[in-house]
Amino acid sequence: MAATERFFCSDSARLRSDPIAGTASHGVVWVLIEYRGGWPLNGFEGLDLEPGTKAIVLSAAKAARARVLLVRRPGPRRREGLSHWAVLHHQESGEYRQRWGTWDKDEDLAEIATALSLPGTLGHPPVILVCTHSQHDQCCAVWGRPVGRALSERWPELVWECSHVGGDRFAGNVVVAPDGVYYGNLDAESSVATIEEHLAGRIHAEYLRGYTDLFPAQQAAVAATLGRFGPAGRNDYRVVETSRDGDRWRIRITGRSPHPARVDVELQAQPAPPRQLTCRGPAMSSATVYELISIRAV
Repeated sequence: MAATERFFCSDSARLRSDPIAGTASHGVVWVLIEYRGGWPLNGFEGLDLEPGTKAIVLSAAKAARARVLLVRRPGPRRREGLSHWAVLHHQESGEYRQRWGTWDKDEDLAEIATALSLPGTLGHPPVILVCTHSQHDQCCAVWGRPVGRALSERWPELVWECSHVGGDRFAGNVVVAPDGVYYGNLDAESSVATIEEHLAGRIHAEYLRGYTDLFPAQQAAVAATLGRFGPAGRNDYRVVETSRDGDRWRIRITGRSPHPARVDVELQAQPAPPRQLTCRGPAMSSATVYELISIRAV
């Protein structure tokens, strides 16, 4: 590579055809904080806010194992009016609960700690989060901003740009919350088609990174199931058994009709060759990939 050539981790990952299944960050609770100024490298933690309030939010989020994301609407930055915050919960039952509020001064954000201790309410539409955190990785902005614009033209009330969600090399990254579904390798056109299908209850395997309530091997098994038997709704398949023998994983999945009632998946985990996986991090890292050994409907 020439010394003057700029490195883009997402371009390199596409050229290598890096597998995306099994790469979603684990978690079932999200805290969203609308912030219209510049986003620092480490997101909310790097904001110059009233220290006591920030400590309250971070402590409550840590206790709830929640991910704190900065958000803003795509397009020109709005300067007037109250900013929003939200707490989103994905529950094991498949229920999606949300609680929303507004803030004007830093101290208002302390309400988030209370919201994290409450169940939230049903009936809200999902939130579509598009990672555009350029201070964390340039690829997030290069790929994410066109995706955010395209999605917001179609669903203006649902779409927010957000800070780092993980997997920079799979930009553009989109998270549907509190559904807890990660998509990657999206562009403007594929993102609209993918989210349209998602909202219609049809999740496809092509751009699916994983479900955030599952661990990587389980995510890969569900993606393999969707790839083999066709798209399905978010809660149409459930992982019921997981076992591991060395680098071999055996995962049993049950499905709702008209999908297969039971699917047995066997995967082999193996390290990929060391690569530079982010634009900002020059260190070489080896990601784990999951190779499908067998899949069988029972």
